[in-house]
Amino acid sequence: MTQLQLLLVVLAIVVIWLFNSLNVLREYERGVVFRIGRVLSEPKGPGLVWVLFPIDRLVRVSLRTITMDVPTQDVITSDNVTVKVNAVVYFRVVEPLRAIVEVENYLYATSQLAQTTLRSVLGEAGLDDLLSQREKLNKRLQEILDLHTDPWGIKVALVEIKGVDLPENMQRAMARQAEAEREKRAKIIHAQGEYEASQRLADAAGTISSQPVALQLRYLQTLTEIGMEKNTTIVFPLPLDIVEYFIKARKE
Repeated sequence: MTQLQLLLVVLAIVVIWLFNSLNVLREYERGVVFRIGRVLSEPKGPGLVWVLFPIDRLVRVSLRTITMDVPTQDVITSDNVTVKVNAVVYFRVVEPLRAIVEVENYLYATSQLAQTTLRSVLGEAGLDDLLSQREKLNKRLQEILDLHTDPWGIKVALVEIKGVDLPENMQRAMARQAEAEREKRAKIIHAQGEYEASQRLADAAGTISSQPVALQLRYLQTLTEIGMEKNTTIVFPLPLDIVEYFIKARKE
């Protein structure tokens, strides 16, 4: 091998070594460096990062918020109703060193923890709370997940329950319950209207009894309304005081 060939081989080895030693980390990435198996105290990046290949090994960690879909879970509520619930978890890595060193796979670990926490927390709630108190349950789920993932250097920002699927028989029962509630409100409103109408009629009767001419005026107003409707048949109301007058005259 000539000196030129040897020089080319050495130059190729140096170029390959440089390519393996230089790494470019994006703004949202950090690099955890292991030097002969020992982790360095500070993560590298962003920008151009120099590592000693093959002594150093670089592990990239993304600091962006991760959206994780929690698969549908079968949950038995505290009132023994079986429902299917799914959710979504928003979290991000805040300490890259702990996320790599403290747990083997922080994505898989967070996913499994979210599934078990979802079943346990919702299993303690009733069906009515599950349907109407979602904000409270979301906050509790977020607090529990954030507490357990903190040793891994992960911050859970938000947990949202996406959907609750009820059994068909439970849906029919809730529909009947809602219909009964609507009928109940309708009857109460109708009874309230009847009560208010009776009060108004009683007030009107009191006014008419104290002012007999009011009955005559009402009688004339009724005739006017009948005439405006252009009916072929007119019902002519006869005042009761006239009937009483003839009855008294006959007795005399």
